[in-house]
Amino acid sequence: MTGTSTRALADLQISPIGLGGNVFGWTADEAASFDVLDAYLDAGGNLVDTADGYSYWAPGNSGGESETVIGNWLSSRPVRDRIVLATKVSTKPDRPGLSADNVRLALEESLSRLRTDTIDIYYAHFDDKSTPLEETVSAFEKARRAGRIKHVGLSNYAPERIRQWFAIADSQGCARPIVLQPHYNLLHRDDVEGPGGRGQTADELGMGMMPYFALAAGFLTGKYRRGEAVDGERAGMVADYQRPECYDVVDAVVQVAEAHRVEPAAVALAWLRDRPGVTAPLASARNLRQLAPIVDALTLELDEEEIRTLTRVSDAARL
Repeated sequence: MTGTSTRALADLQISPIGLGGNVFGWTADEAASFDVLDAYLDAGGNLVDTADGYSYWAPGNSGGESETVIGNWLSSRPVRDRIVLATKVSTKPDRPGLSADNVRLALEESLSRLRTDTIDIYYAHFDDKSTPLEETVSAFEKARRAGRIKHVGLSNYAPERIRQWFAIADSQGCARPIVLQPHYNLLHRDDVEGPGGRGQTADELGMGMMPYFALAAGFLTGKYRRGEAVDGERAGMVADYQRPECYDVVDAVVQVAEAHRVEPAAVALAWLRDRPGVTAPLASARNLRQLAPIVDALTLELDEEEIRTLTRVSDAARL
């Protein structure tokens, strides 16, 4: 499978690797973010993914910082029609959950920060079981019919809740979600692959998948090696990977990367890019150096033996 052309998702054409915006306004200031966005677009990428909650966890931030940076970028360049723009609702501290009123208010605020009239994919970021699902489905459909969003996406939803959303949408005459955003990478596969997993559910319902944590919070970039202390902003996120089997995966990724003269992150992304049902993995970059392997992964081709090797070591490391 080639990674050089766009992939169809409903009426959208998506580049095979998406750019995650979680670092914008957090570890990447506006100038660095603009550089990354410009270079990604120039390289042929077109999917920019963010959320209204990014990055409330950073000192001094309250959420909406990433959308603001992206909106400033869009307003300063005539590129909106070249971008597939995705954002999410439910995690911004002052706009939590998925009640109809919250979805309405959060969406208007996201549109304002993003400085656009419509969002191409609007995600329910996390399931809100305190709100009737019928209310949430109706709120998203109202926004779609008003032209404020084009398509609905689901992120972090369990298979049974995805099916419930579809049943409600069908019964109410609402548009079905077109994409699922799961946690999925070489070291995290079990709740996506296999019988009853999110991948099977997405396939049966005709959804694409846009995995997040595609690089396992940086672990698959090769920056963490055996016997070395783990530090940095994401150290806590890779605690579960401090096992020999996981380092074996990193070693295999590094070996394949050396053969192709690319960085390990490009290999990890290319493997995930071509997994069944995946439309585009998401990866973030706080500078041009980190963007380089994302750009390489747009076109990198792994041979069948390399794919088998990576999958075999991944199988051994599955939690």
